[in-house]
Amino acid sequence: MQIIYHLLFIFFLTACVSAEQDDRTMELEQSVCGLKEPLLFWLWSRQAGEPDASRVRNMANAEQITFLTDDGRKLSGYRLAANELNKQHHSNKPKGYLLVLQGNAMLADQILGEFRAYADAGYDVYIYDYRGYGHSEGKRRLKAIVQDYRSILSSLNTKGYDERLVYAMSLGGIILLDALTPEIQLDRVVIDSSPSRLSDYGCPQRYDPINHLPEMCSNFMFINGQRDRVVNPAMSAVMLEQARQRGAHVIVERQFSHPFMDSDWTTHQQRMRLIQQYLLPQHSAPTN
Repeated sequence: MQIIYHLLFIFFLTACVSAEQDDRTMELEQSVCGLKEPLLFWLWSRQAGEPDASRVRNMANAEQITFLTDDGRKLSGYRLAANELNKQHHSNKPKGYLLVLQGNAMLADQILGEFRAYADAGYDVYIYDYRGYGHSEGKRRLKAIVQDYRSILSSLNTKGYDERLVYAMSLGGIILLDALTPEIQLDRVVIDSSPSRLSDYGCPQRYDPINHLPEMCSNFMFINGQRDRVVNPAMSAVMLEQARQRGAHVIVERQFSHPFMDSDWTTHQQRMRLIQQYLLPQHSAPTN
């Protein structure tokens, strides 16, 4: 599976034709990265497979949810509800939320269980399938997905959560950074294994993640693995260095591969603990 995923990602980065036209007047679901964009997203969604509710059926506090996008598409996802009262405030209000943005060949139900520790710590966990994936409606397009998450973040930030956490991996890191605006305030963010640029491969520069780094990144942690064959350290090095200069915590780990592709369970758990320790510094116990 890792080889197929690697080939698909590299194909995207090398096969996109230039698409520098002004997409401000384009429909939300039109391609911005050239003729190969629809094909690549179709291949990635096929690699992700079909949704399977049985994966979360016996998971305590998991519920299926939907989000209505700006253009009327329904995104399907899950909320893993906080299962610990916020004793500090003597209420049943969650301490905050964690939004997870997965890689481009994943579905929400495949990884929801990995984040139970956050629910145990009193946080609501949200994961949506990208548009066109699983049961989510719409065409799979970069511009549209970026706008979807800009809207999701804005919506979550109106719900009164005290803490706002994000874990974004691979394509999810690209989408998260592209979606950020000055109005979207987050408390702690982990970007795991995302490249610095897409413009080197035909996408408009306005979709380069490095161009959307906040001026101050002290609430960000960036991770990359030296064994990552999908987004190798060279592909993310420029963004990581710029993020470090802006105050981010940057980790390049010798044993890590791409997220959820580490060579063994122990290494994967080490990665998940590292992320949890950053996002939940007050709950640093190992994940289940």
